Amino acid sequence: MLEPSVAQDLAGRLRDAGYSYDAVADRLGPSGLDGLARNATVPADRALGGATDPQATLVRAFALQQDVPTADLAAALGDLHRLTPILAAGDPAGTVRAAIEIRPYAFTDDAGEHAGWLASDLTPTLDGRMGEPSDDFVLGLSPASVTLAQLTMRTPRGRALDLGSGCGIQSLHLATHTEHVVATDLNPRACAMTALTAALNGIAVDVRQGSLYEPVADQRFDLIVTNPPYVMAPPDASRLVYREGLFTADGLVRAVVTGAATQLDPGGALQVLGNWAITADQPWQERLASWIAPTGCDALVLQRERLDPYEYIEIWLADAGLVGTPEYRPCYAEWVDYFDALGIVGVGLGWLTLYHTGNADPELRFDDWPHQVQGGLGEAFAEFPYAVRAAKLPDDQLLGVTFTLDPAVTSEALGRPGAADPEHLVFRRGTGFGRAVEVDTGLAAVAGACDGDLPLGVLIDAVAELLVVDADELRADLLPRLRPLIADGYLRNE
Repeated sequence: MLEPSVAQDLAGRLRDAGYSYDAVADRLGPSGLDGLARNATVPADRALGGATDPQATLVRAFALQQDVPTADLAAALGDLHRLTPILAAGDPAGTVRAAIEIRPYAFTDDAGEHAGWLASDLTPTLDGRMGEPSDDFVLGLSPASVTLAQLTMRTPRGRALDLGSGCGIQSLHLATHTEHVVATDLNPRACAMTALTAALNGIAVDVRQGSLYEPVADQRFDLIVTNPPYVMAPPDASRLVYREGLFTADGLVRAVVTGAATQLDPGGALQVLGNWAITADQPWQERLASWIAPTGCDALVLQRERLDPYEYIEIWLADAGLVGTPEYRPCYAEWVDYFDALGIVGVGLGWLTLYHTGNADPELRFDDWPHQVQGGLGEAFAEFPYAVRAAKLPDDQLLGVTFTLDPAVTSEALGRPGAADPEHLVFRRGTGFGRAVEVDTGLAAVAGACDGDLPLGVLIDAVAELLVVDADELRADLLPRLRPLIADGYLRNE
């Protein structure tokens, strides 16, 4: 799309003009930013007033999709002839408009603070327009891409794969904690956008065009992340490459999962944000287990939401810009008939992580988890295989392990006002999945005493003495209930 040297020069000029996330956020204010998140430009336009300085010109061109005077944009970016692939003639004459979106983007992770830009196609529904995206449309920043970035494990890795890279946002995050990043996409335009995002941000990404694992068939990775085109559209419908594949129903997500084992190095992981079909004759957990079990991997799957077919269809018809068009009802009927023929009675949306641990007895965990989550999702996924391994230790070994109560755990005493004692005592984790568990006096006492000094067996014996109960009986009672606390990260063996 742009030569690397041109992209690097463009990045410097964007930076010099103040076209960075923090600077633009200060200029537009909360109302302007929130408006753009809703695809409404009026609040941001009003915040800029009649300003024509370089920063304002860049915001108008690349964020608000306005025609700007050619001379003003040249003042900000220099010779515009070099930028012909990302610009278009404006209306009236003497103006120019952006042909793509270059969006300021910033994030913070364990490696520090990062600020740069994302390259993608222009939003076709900005300010209520009824535009339909092109078949090769490349989506920019979205709630799904942000969520995937939040749940990705950020432990240092050697090689990472951004599968279905789109605009390259995941590659940008991966580059902060992996030595080598490969990005693949079936859509050649997405590959071009990923390459431009990488060049603008000065990161090295090996971009390859092709379907799923085909471009990397002979390679293995320590981490694979993907928000694949999982939308279950009828195969003969007009296809949008960024969201729909050529597979039947959830076959594309299945292919991503079943193909991962041969692409992961030992200790590697696959993290997927996607959806799956729910049928009347099979629980969703069994459906996904049939995909995962043959891989030999451990897995943690959280179903975050379940939609009925009508809700699901309406969301994606609106996303395609079909609301209010003559095609809406025929397309709606086509989708419903397609789902009926496949026996689909619902669609699950959620997060799936595979761990290539080499365990002889893989742990497959499936949770319906519509509840609010907290910060530290990546860490919660990273700790899962180690926590499960500790929780599965034989009794005699488990009693000899020293644990620490997660500092993010708080206790809540629940009961009627004025009552002498609480009716319920709850432990709640304030990070990750935000899990909560009800505990009794003995369990709370042992868990609360886990400070990294004494092994579990010694603590149980001490609590038995305090409660004046038989130590063996307390062990038999508590060990089965301590194991879930360990598996869920309340108690950590560090």
